[in-house]
Amino acid sequence: MLKILLAEDEPHLRAAIAKSLTNEGYVVLECFDGRNALETFNKQFVDMIITDIMMPRLDGNQFVLEVRKINKEIPILMLTALETIGDKEKGFNSGTDDYLVKPIVFKELHLRVKALMRRYKINSENKIELPNTLLCFNSQTLVISGVTIDLTKKEFLLLYKLLASPNTIFSREQLLNEIWGLSSESTDRTIDTHISGLKKKAISPDFEILTAWGLGYKAVLKNAK
Repeated sequence: MLKILLAEDEPHLRAAIAKSLTNEGYVVLECFDGRNALETFNKQFVDMIITDIMMPRLDGNQFVLEVRKINKEIPILMLTALETIGDKEKGFNSGTDDYLVKPIVFKELHLRVKALMRRYKINSENKIELPNTLLCFNSQTLVISGVTIDLTKKEFLLLYKLLASPNTIFSREQLLNEIWGLSSESTDRTIDTHISGLKKKAISPDFEILTAWGLGYKAVLKNAK
């Protein structure tokens, strides 16, 4: 399931937005201000960000600027009560992709979320298809050039996360929190061992898994235009 980080300091509106997105099949991580949102983003993998502008501690524009230092390819939708061109220009310059003006119409919110997912080619069908590679999340199977590759559950989940956002570097902490859970006692060595196994098993003409030294891991598509 696709995961959305929602940053909104007004609790009733945040709860209403989260409920509407959950009803659409998304997993929603609720954050109560910009600082809390940045901390959550640094710890967990998310597919998309929805953020308010006017928030305490760290406003939406500052939050987006920090996110873009880490990930330039995640879709970001900004919620705002500010409608001037200058306000929107500031938001677009910080790195947001689209705006939704309050009061929120949930149908429009859902349409904009889906449009941004399509723009960033984020797959909502629980499968990733490349010319010679197929990952099916529901059956947790990997097929490369017609051959089914035997992966452990954790290896599959790691590969799916990496390929769902190619060229994005994921820290070991992000991968541990996402795949093993926040309460897990697993260590960075656990990630390294599973990545090593993936590199030996998942040999594909479509992608390769690379180490970003001192940062983490990423999947890179071969022959990508």
